[in-house]
Amino acid sequence: MMQTLQRIQHDQWLELRLNRPEVRNAMSFQMVEELRQVFSELSQDKEIQAVVLRGAGGHFCAGGDVKDMRDLLSQPTNHRPETPSQDGTDAGTRDAVASRPLARANRQFGAMLTEIQQAPQVVIAVLEGSVMGGGFGLACVSDIAFAHVDARFALPEVTLGLTPAQIAPFVVTRIGATRARQLALTGARFDGRGALHYGLVHDVFEEDAQLQTQLTQTLTSLSKCAPEARIATKQLMLSVGAPSLDPILDRAALGFAHAATEGEGMAGMVAFVTKQPAPWRAAWGEIEYPSITPPDTEGEPS
Repeated sequence: MMQTLQRIQHDQWLELRLNRPEVRNAMSFQMVEELRQVFSELSQDKEIQAVVLRGAGGHFCAGGDVKDMRDLLSQPTNHRPETPSQDGTDAGTRDAVASRPLARANRQFGAMLTEIQQAPQVVIAVLEGSVMGGGFGLACVSDIAFAHVDARFALPEVTLGLTPAQIAPFVVTRIGATRARQLALTGARFDGRGALHYGLVHDVFEEDAQLQTQLTQTLTSLSKCAPEARIATKQLMLSVGAPSLDPILDRAALGFAHAATEGEGMAGMVAFVTKQPAPWRAAWGEIEYPSITPPDTEGEPS
């Protein structure tokens, strides 16, 4: 029985709910494992044509579970080289990921995102409440997304001294590098209308009745599509200009583990848990950009 997910089966489609409402559906390692299990089964399922992915309790997903990460930091690490092997392959990087519990766990999240993106079903995300970090990543691998106008989106990893390691490539693909850099480098927050403007979601809703209409119309449209043709079309579109992400995600997992164990991430997570400002914030002091004074043009010829 699933501990972190709720499955609601319909004839040709499945509603899958992230079910940790007490922590705004924060992404625990167990949730990652259960999502991978479900989508592994769905990869062989010829009956289910669509998956509606949403969160219980009014939130989609508040990001990674910081408590899980802190618990994992206490596990021993088998130190191995953390650079690719000299023969030009990434075997050394993969070995380094395998030797570090936090890197290994982080890499599992990237594997989950890849598997959801490659699912033969049409994945429809319903985004409400918090859509942060890992939840943002889930939104980026959906085929179709609807957001509540008041949903809150962000990539807050840098504010914790971490990197959006497994999420970043999918964010860039979804909304483009220019916008992705702005959001990832600042941790800026935005709402559902901002998500629509950025191309992250396809439509917004204000009331449940409006969402119900959007989902009904979308599922009805899907019912008119030949299943094999739709699957082939999805895979064709995903293959356009798509290099293998595995080496990128492997290296990103190592960078994430380094930040969390030896870099700024430890201080950032402590600040988050204790609700105190992170140490790097104090270094900036008070911030106010000076007013712009027009240059003195007195005496210049007209």
